Amino acid sequence: MRMRLLSQTTDSNLLARLHAQCFAEAWSADSFSALLAEPATFATISDDGFILVRVAGGESEILSLGVTPAARRRGIGSALLAEALKGARARGAAAMFLEVAEGNLPAIALYKRHGFAQIGCRKGYYTSPGARPADALVLRVEIPSAPVGNSVQLG
Repeated sequence: MRMRLLSQTTDSNLLARLHAQCFAEAWSADSFSALLAEPATFATISDDGFILVRVAGGESEILSLGVTPAARRRGIGSALLAEALKGARARGAAAMFLEVAEGNLPAIALYKRHGFAQIGCRKGYYTSPGARPADALVLRVEIPSAPVGNSVQLG
């Protein structure tokens, strides 16, 4: 799987197309362009998915993560999440947060496999026309620090 890091606005159209394939309420290319123009925001994409992250004050937040329906259950979300954790750590984050709809069981399972734990709930956070508001679970994970030195064990 080929992935690449985005930090500029030139690929905002691609992000918008991927987002539209993944979500009923798609974000615009202008929205992605504005987010990527912020120095603390970065995105990683593959042919079938993306993750968008913001880092500030030693913490990071997943703004959006999507994998196209045809490519789900192939490890793409997990690979994107692992890259985001590395990218956030490289930018000084010691923790990562996100919100996920309480009914999105596949996403919750993915996040738990990566060590995320629930720390809160936002009642009625997700709304869409004609549907009842859905609660968002707030999840958090500590980002392990990068290994220092070599892996030789002494003694």
